[in-house]
Amino acid sequence: MSHPDRFAPQGGVSRNAVIVGSVVALHVAGIWALQTGLLRKAAEVIVPAELLSEFIPPPAPPKITPPPPAPPPPPKPAPRPAPRPAPMPVAIPDPTPPPNAPVGITTPQPPAPPIEAPAPPPAPVPAPAPPAPPAPPKIELPSSDAAYLNNPRPSYPAISKRMGEQGKVVLRVLIGTDGLPQKVEINKSSGFDRLDKQAQEAVMRWRFVPGKRNGVPEAMWNLVPVNFVLE
Repeated sequence: MSHPDRFAPQGGVSRNAVIVGSVVALHVAGIWALQTGLLRKAAEVIVPAELLSEFIPPPAPPKITPPPPAPPPPPKPAPRPAPRPAPMPVAIPDPTPPPNAPVGITTPQPPAPPIEAPAPPPAPVPAPAPPAPPAPPKIELPSSDAAYLNNPRPSYPAISKRMGEQGKVVLRVLIGTDGLPQKVEINKSSGFDRLDKQAQEAVMRWRFVPGKRNGVPEAMWNLVPVNFVLE
């Protein structure tokens, strides 16, 4: 059988011996220091430093006394009034003239001429009235209703009667100054060409009363109606 303690290395035993020796040496040094009074001397050196630390306040600033106020200026004396000058003697006129004084003759002045009042300004001349507008011309339209004209009625076309055609034609007629038609146009148809042409041929043979402007004959257009009615 083997024994581990017997074969342990020697280095571990020497290390433990050094640590133990160091601890013992520190304790011995502390005991020796207490006995020799080293700690007491350190305390004696520190205590006087605490006693010397006193608070010294800073010196107070000097008090500045303001200078006394300046005395007010003395009042100025009032100016003396200037002496009034002595009154000058006044001459009193003597109403009695001396005996040798010449006597003047006063001539009365003529009266001033009367002041004439200024003449009034002339009255403004009224502006002339604008000329009256000319009267509208008197127009008389042509006419075909006079009894003395003897205008025959347009004949009814026989074929239009058989076909039953009827209606109203409005013709536009240019009538000359002699009362004769110069041109005939259809303004509104009856709806049947035969009736329109029959009305145009009949009106071209008519006579009219010419139209007039302020009593003077003048060529004018006029509307002439023509009715075609079956009886």
